[in-house]
Amino acid sequence: MNTATTPYLSLCSYNITFHLVSTSTWKPLAFPPPTKRCHSLRCRLSSRSSTAHVAVEDDLQAFLQVLPYDLREVLLNDPRRAQLLEVVLDLGRLPEARYLGEQGGQYLRSTEVLKEELEYAQDAVGEFGGDNRAGIEGTLHRISAIRSRKGEIVGLTCRVGRAVSGHIDMVHDLLAYGKSILFVGRPGVGKTTVMREIARVLSDEFHKRVVVVDTSNEIGGDGDIPHAAIGGARRMQVPEPSLQHRIMIEAVENHMPEVIIVDEIGTEA
Repeated sequence: MNTATTPYLSLCSYNITFHLVSTSTWKPLAFPPPTKRCHSLRCRLSSRSSTAHVAVEDDLQAFLQVLPYDLREVLLNDPRRAQLLEVVLDLGRLPEARYLGEQGGQYLRSTEVLKEELEYAQDAVGEFGGDNRAGIEGTLHRISAIRSRKGEIVGLTCRVGRAVSGHIDMVHDLLAYGKSILFVGRPGVGKTTVMREIARVLSDEFHKRVVVVDTSNEIGGDGDIPHAAIGGARRMQVPEPSLQHRIMIEAVENHMPEVIIVDEIGTEA
């Protein structure tokens, strides 16, 4: 696969800090010299992002339909629902909500999760893939399963997916370079959210031919029609995580992309 002619935006989840690198040479990208008004790149990017207008769309109603009825009522009346990160449903344990920027979680009721409630949630979402992830069609929400030795689902992590626009000013300059970029960071810091917005900006504002290789349907959402948050970018779904590299090669050979966006790189091409 010729990576010299096709820029890549890639995502990995590790417990280390954020970096931007070029996949062709694996050396740090060369930044432009500082301007007279600002003596560092960090200062210049911070001044730009501080004036950006950020819009958030979470489609929380669709997310709540997966949960037991009593939990929906609790979360709808929760003043922190805009910061809701995920809901954990484990068989025989109390249901728990976790919030952005907070340590630990909060129990939503005093009774344990029943098997019937897990079965209801399974019926409400799409089919689980080989990575034990599913979604809600037309949304960016992610449902991840924990299975018993018999293969039965005994736990669900229901994560809220949000489309956030107007928050990539800090890397907007880098998109014009035409170089590859790698996003690395611990889970939950917003790597996928940024890449989703980058897909939209590159396709709609830079007018690039963008193909998203969507390993777990997290960038473009569940279902055959990709979420509007990726703009005019095209999306190729990955049947199994082990086939990720094959879909990347297929994207290059068949669809003439100028940019390929890949999430959760876990296979060797």
